[in-house]
Amino acid sequence: MNFNFEDIFSFKNGRSKFFLICGPCVIESEKMALDHAAVLKDICSKLNVPFIFKSSFDKANRTSINSFRGPGIKKGLAILNKIKKQLRIPVTSDVHQPNEIAAVKTVLDIIQIPALLSRQTDLIVAAAKSKKIINVKKGQFMAPWDMQNVIKKIESAGNKKIIITERGTSFGYHNLVSDMRSIAIMRGFGYPVVFDATHSVQLPSAGNGKSSGERKFAPVLSLAAIASGAQGLFLEVHKSPEKALCDGPNMLTLAELECLLVKAIKIREIVND
Repeated sequence: MNFNFEDIFSFKNGRSKFFLICGPCVIESEKMALDHAAVLKDICSKLNVPFIFKSSFDKANRTSINSFRGPGIKKGLAILNKIKKQLRIPVTSDVHQPNEIAAVKTVLDIIQIPALLSRQTDLIVAAAKSKKIINVKKGQFMAPWDMQNVIKKIESAGNKKIIITERGTSFGYHNLVSDMRSIAIMRGFGYPVVFDATHSVQLPSAGNGKSSGERKFAPVLSLAAIASGAQGLFLEVHKSPEKALCDGPNMLTLAELECLLVKAIKIREIVND
């Protein structure tokens, strides 16, 4: 679904449009990625929701050395570019090293900085210099106020196309908690705030050599976040999460997405009044 990216930042001047960043955690195959993107486009077109397809070409922060990481940057970007051109939808993925920026900026509409790298200055500045929209996930170890320093790093490169994503905060070992005050605090920094519901219900490294999760709570937190002022949602989805090669326990099924979006849109309309 084509849309003007300025819609994402329009909240500065009043009402803003709800938008969605969504897709499987990792690119498992070209066919799998294309199939998921096509279904997601149909759902979002039906609901008139601006949609950015997300899937990782390399999950460089997996728990185990034996965990599936994805097809890699060359093949992964080729798949994302095919989705972008064939389905005519914007795409995003995460980066892990400054030397990846030159390649990803030719394909990605939004460059995502992973939560665990949200304080890596060289990576953030290199991404910002691309002049692309930069979506930074707040680290699980960071307070919402700390994101002001991340914003300043991006702005130092002359880039003010910034999205901040909340994805939960470390709560003891192998657990996360979502503090909805974080959304209100970060909205005060002047940029759109997104809530990553599926990673917020992750149980990091709690699955015997991999992460686990509690997907049943993702819809609850999604709606609470929108009610708290989040402009958009970040949701990882899969046709069969139990068979997913990454983050299956915290991903939503495609089948439950439309119902959740309908509720989120209604809440967003109320908040925007």
